[in-house]
Order: sequence, then C-alpha cells, then structure tokens
Amino acid sequence: MADNIGPAQETGASLVRPGIFSNLTGELARMPVLVIMCCVFLLATFFVFIFADVLAPQHYAKLDLLNRLKAPAFMGGLPQYLLGTDELGRDVLSRLIYAIRMSIFIALLGTFIGAVLGTFLGFVAAHFRGYAEEVIMMFVDAQASMPFMIIALAVLAFFGNSFALFIVIMGINGWENYARIARGMVLGANAQGYVVAVRSLGAQPRRVYYRHILPNIASALIVQFTLNFPSTILLETSLSFLGLGIQPPLTSLGLMLGSGRSYLLFAWWIAVFAGMVIFITTLSVSIFGDWLRDRLDPTLRR
Repeated sequence: MADNIGPAQETGASLVRPGIFSNLTGELARMPVLVIMCCVFLLATFFVFIFADVLAPQHYAKLDLLNRLKAPAFMGGLPQYLLGTDELGRDVLSRLIYAIRMSIFIALLGTFIGAVLGTFLGFVAAHFRGYAEEVIMMFVDAQASMPFMIIALAVLAFFGNSFALFIVIMGINGWENYARIARGMVLGANAQGYVVAVRSLGAQPRRVYYRHILPNIASALIVQFTLNFPSTILLETSLSFLGLGIQPPLTSLGLMLGSGRSYLLFAWWIAVFAGMVIFITTLSVSIFGDWLRDRLDPTLRR
C-alpha cells in the first residue's frame, strides 16, 4: 500500500525530472565542428560494428599463403586486398573490420558491467552507510590506488586466460569511479526536498532510488560512461597486444597491433591501420565525452 503514493508525488516527480537531455537538442545546433567530426567517425565505427559481416570482403581467418605480406592496393598491391595482407595472407581490411567489432563489443560490455556494478555499490553505500559504506569505499580506494593493468596482469597470470575472465576484467575496470560518483550524488539527493517529500508520502526506498534519484543523477553517470569507454578500449588493446587478451583465431585491434609489430619495417600496414583506428576512436570518444559533460553539467555552462 505504501508504494501507491498518489498524484501529489507524481506531480513532484515531474518537477524534478525535467529531462536529462531537455536542452541537448538545442545544443546540437551549436556543436563544434571537431565534435561533429568525432560523432561522424563514431557513427561510422558503430555501423561497422553492426554490419561487419556484410562489409568485410572476406572472412577474417581466410588464409592465402601465396599472397602473404602483399602491400595495399594504393601502393601497387593486388586490387582484391585494399589494405594488403598479413604474414599469413589474410586480408587486413577484413581483419580490421572484425577487429573493430570485437574491440567495440568488449569495450561496450565491459564498460556497461562496470557502470552497473559501480552504481549499484554506490547506492548500497549511500543507503546503508556505516560498516557497508566503509567496506565498499575501502575497495574503491584500494583499486584507485593501484594501476589497473597490474591487477589485470596478476589475475590473468593466476587464473589463466579465457574469454569469460577477460570480460570480467574489462567489467571491473573503472567501477570505482561510478561507485564514488553514485554514492556522493545519492547522499546529496537524500537531503533534497523532493526526496524528503516522497519519503514522507510513504514511498519504498526502491521506488525512491529508481524513480526519483537515479533519473536525476543519470547525466553524471552517462558522462562517466563516455569517459571510461576509451580506457576500456585501451586496456583491451594493451592486454591483447601483450598476448594476454583475445587469442587467435579471433581478432581484435590490440591483437592486430601486437602481431604486426614484428613487420613494421617492411609490412607496416598490418599494425598501423589498427593503431590508427585505436587512436582516432579513443580520441573521438574522449572529445565527445568532454562536450557532453559541458552540456549536461550546469556548473560548467558558461
């Protein structure tokens, strides 16, 4: 019965929820050219992510040993291999397309897991306070005090390498940022008048957090998602570059970069194209994340 809190609450909720993106549409017209270019590149990247099977000229694992280490077509290579071939005669363009899909998939899934885990623990810490808050914040401080690459290398060395474990490692990367943000903003929201009013009407804590507090702090969490996404891509590429991430016959941007480092002097295209995609993708997401933070955070608006 306490969950049915009547029209007064819904009216109050409508006053505090005015859309997270209410002013974002108007800002699109004033978006800087650099941000527009980044958005176009990111849209193209996600298009490749979705339609990789259609766009790839060949299967990424197809071998052609007679045409190994062929230069790209624009350098006098074979026309069917637009970006050349690697040490096993595999089409670099096809491998790059599938590598984009794999790296984006891992980065999206890992960032999403970290966002959900960190936000949930932040809410738990803010709700229960006391011992639960101290334990959660202890783990937050412990992970923040140590480079996550060391933690990832230790876990992979101890438990071995598997795709499921690799996804878990990607998921716990950066969760402490979400936990810290969620805890602080929930503590601040609990002191606001609209939360006090909703609780006085008898709303359950789950309804207060899900229907009222979460929509009002979602903008900060979304911005953190865009800022954490590039670091997850770089972590995946770093581990795959070292041979501890994605394993053959699968492909990823980091794996292409790592396998091509031995051929940089005479077959640079194997690694350089993958490195360029990594650089431009992380740069584009970072620039878009900074722009989005400026638009959604009222304290940063001019």
